[in-house]
Amino acid sequence: MQQLCLSQSGLPKQKRLENEGTAGKHYEAGASHAGELQQAQEELAQIEVTGTSGGGLVEVVMTCRHDVRRIKIDDSLVSDDKEVLEDLIAAAVNDAVRRVEQASQEKMSGLTSGLNIPGLNIPGGL
Repeated sequence: MQQLCLSQSGLPKQKRLENEGTAGKHYEAGASHAGELQQAQEELAQIEVTGTSGGGLVEVVMTCRHDVRRIKIDDSLVSDDKEVLEDLIAAAVNDAVRRVEQASQEKMSGLTSGLNIPGLNIPGGL
């Protein structure tokens, strides 16, 4: 008759040790992935994109953290209607935001491609 040594969880001791080893490997992989994710976020903060409107008459330079670095307005717009200028600035900011989202998605998709968590609808597989 073979005796089994059961743990508090009710699993045989050998099976419990196997589960702990697997959990430890997942934890290590997650910790490594978290470091890569942090590094990618820091790199994204340094990436600048340029949004434009009015055929390039207004340009907005923004980081992938959504920080606006500078706005460039063509001299021909300074004498135009104020509302037209405001609309063009808003359009350029919106264009920059879309470009930030695209650059962020491209950067992060490489990191998240290995993670396949059911129920999450994040581009790249996270």
